[in-house]
Amino acid sequence: MAAAGLSSKWITVSEPVPHVLHIELARKPVNAFSNEYWRAYGALFQRLATEGRDVRVAVVSSGIAKMFTAGIDFAAAGDIAQGGLSDVEALDGARASLSFHADIEEYQRAIGSPQRCSFPVIVAVHGLVLGLGVDIVSACDIRYAAETAQFSIKEVDIGLAADVGSLAFLPKVVGNHSMLHEFAYSTKLFSAADALQMGLVSRVVPGNRDEVVRAALELATLIATKSPVAVSGTKRILNHSRDHRRVVAENLEYTAAWNAAALRTQVLEPASAVLALIGLKDIPESLLAAREKRPTKFAPLRKPPAKL
Repeated sequence: MAAAGLSSKWITVSEPVPHVLHIELARKPVNAFSNEYWRAYGALFQRLATEGRDVRVAVVSSGIAKMFTAGIDFAAAGDIAQGGLSDVEALDGARASLSFHADIEEYQRAIGSPQRCSFPVIVAVHGLVLGLGVDIVSACDIRYAAETAQFSIKEVDIGLAADVGSLAFLPKVVGNHSMLHEFAYSTKLFSAADALQMGLVSRVVPGNRDEVVRAALELATLIATKSPVAVSGTKRILNHSRDHRRVVAENLEYTAAWNAAALRTQVLEPASAVLALIGLKDIPESLLAAREKRPTKFAPLRKPPAKL
């Protein structure tokens, strides 16, 4: 039900287990991203962020057997490099630059859209992950790689600094900045083992596409059993800490403000009457389920749309 109406020309969305979406990218032959494709990717996550579907985790993978993505389609790269997403031919240099700036920001918002979702987004990669693929991976919350995966921060080879997300996210998420600089300057391919050593991925899965997707879905299924209020709050606070990493006190203040609202649940007793009235609030439900040794039942974060 949560996946209803979300699939599009090159993106297939399914719900393999309740509250978990599997988003498969499949633009043959190599999953290259045209302007239409990356806009569809951003629009999908925008819908997931705003429509109130009861999604608690999403897994992003490739439907192409030997490749996650070859990156940006060459035609789209040419358009972007020339400021061609908008009609700038008749504009002077300053106005053309402003228009071009808006185009790049649109591109960044689309690829960074998983960050704006209230739920975790897990990416499961295999095969080649080139250029824009590293941007996509960097904007996801949890990153798994099959042992076959090979990565390249490719943009220098087409004459530009990566401007969609890699160079913003990677210094925040990796632990080996020397390796990051080496691969960003040289565009050399690096392995799943390198990505694990650097901190880009948290797990390398033996096998190929099927194995890494299975591992990601297993993790997603586990996370989906947890309180969506707690998981959503955890994502927000972790991202705030990442983006304000030098100011611990600021993050603690943010955490206090967030939890002051998120922890306003009802008392546990009398359990059955209270839970019936308040719609299974997360803390009482977590405690009661543990006591009764049964699965938890959590309400959606938002009221679902009228029709799916």
